[in-house]
Amino acid sequence: MSKSRDAIAKATFELVAVELVQALEVGTKVWPLPPPPLTDPEFPVRTPERDQELIAKGLSMLHSDVGMFDRHLSFIVDFIVPHRMNLVDDAFEVHQKWLERRTGDVAKRLLFCIATDWLAQAFDPDAPNTDRWWLAIALINGLSVEPFGQPVHQGYHLVESIALAQRPGTWHTEPADGPQNMGWNPNAVIPRTTTAIAHESGTEAAMWLFNCLEDDTLERRLLLMEWVKLLFERSFLIEPLELVAVLKRRSQDDNEDVAVKVIRCLSRLFEYNQTQGLEIAEILHARKELSVRRGMADALPALFRHTGWHAVPFLESMLKDDDESVLAAASASVGQLRSLDEDLWVKHLASLMRHDVPIVRRNIVLNLRDYVEAFPGDSLQIIPALWNDGDEVVQARLRELLMRMDEIHPDQFSKHLPLLKPERLEALWMTMDARRAERSQLWKDWLSGQGPLPNPVVFIKEIHRSSGTVPEQLPNLEDALNALDSSVDADE
Repeated sequence: MSKSRDAIAKATFELVAVELVQALEVGTKVWPLPPPPLTDPEFPVRTPERDQELIAKGLSMLHSDVGMFDRHLSFIVDFIVPHRMNLVDDAFEVHQKWLERRTGDVAKRLLFCIATDWLAQAFDPDAPNTDRWWLAIALINGLSVEPFGQPVHQGYHLVESIALAQRPGTWHTEPADGPQNMGWNPNAVIPRTTTAIAHESGTEAAMWLFNCLEDDTLERRLLLMEWVKLLFERSFLIEPLELVAVLKRRSQDDNEDVAVKVIRCLSRLFEYNQTQGLEIAEILHARKELSVRRGMADALPALFRHTGWHAVPFLESMLKDDDESVLAAASASVGQLRSLDEDLWVKHLASLMRHDVPIVRRNIVLNLRDYVEAFPGDSLQIIPALWNDGDEVVQARLRELLMRMDEIHPDQFSKHLPLLKPERLEALWMTMDARRAERSQLWKDWLSGQGPLPNPVVFIKEIHRSSGTVPEQLPNLEDALNALDSSVDADE
């Protein structure tokens, strides 16, 4: 072992020992610990009587298994050291100073590796080690103190393994065999498990860990919500771990940051159970904190996607909010109404086009292309009203729409043009001339009555739209085939 490696290993080992004791002290505050999910019937389970006994045992195991420490240290250093030009060089020697400044990060990763090792030994199907179980569950609880980094990503996998009572890293499903594999047999019938099954004692241990976090500091509650969001990807664990009940309780949390974390779980919750999702959404919507209101406004597209008409009352309420961010997100979601009721959608567009907040009027422009297709006559005169408002951002967005209308539907453009204020048309004329010289002059002549209506620049092939009804007289089969052949030849 080189001197640099020896120095870093010694400093890291001392720090790991100190932080191991601290983590086990935190992890054993809630006593007794949950029983091990797996046991060996030939060896009776010996429950630790005192927390200090467990802490002393964990420290002694760390000192007795130096090989495990060295193995994890080498892996972590290779993982976190930045890009190395020469992979043959000793990372401890070349990056010694860099590693010395990051001993705390290395120690934290080492503790999670140790917890993973202990949990793997506790879930050994042939010889489960119950002593390692008590240490693993206490250490995981003690390390779960931050809502970011290793406690989120590695901690989640450990909690999932506990709920399944399987070793960390075990693949719960296998990919389907197919012709891409050399040994594929198309005639073989192989039973395949596509989901995992929650372990009864394992889920009880995981819920014990959830309760420890839920009844503790803000940081631990935020970490719990990160775990819940990830666990919703495992549908078979939602009911055994009572994740919906956790979301309902945390939606009423005293801290608004926790409630915002609940909002991020709503999309998956609606996929699982729409009724329970709406119940929690109502609780969150009733809260008055600004961050929660903004979070619910951002979740509006998911509400419309999963609940349809149930999301309309949320939208109506948010459009009356006094915060610009909430109004911006809500007005940007007005387009979702089109798939529910076009008349209601247009009614909202007409009511918002004269809104006091500029961002609301600007968001209406996002719906104008669909609006023109659905209502080419623009009986509500939304386009002239927005153009004459004088907002430069709105005019910039409308300009492209008007120029496209000029290219393909001059007759529709001619209905809007007389309603636009002449003093605001100069920018439109300049842009039209930049694209096609003297195009604006043709429209100026038409406006003054000295020229005809300009012709379309781009001809759009009319697409047949089915009426959904059976015609009274069907065409002759030979005529239909000839029409099909002629359309194919025209495309080529």
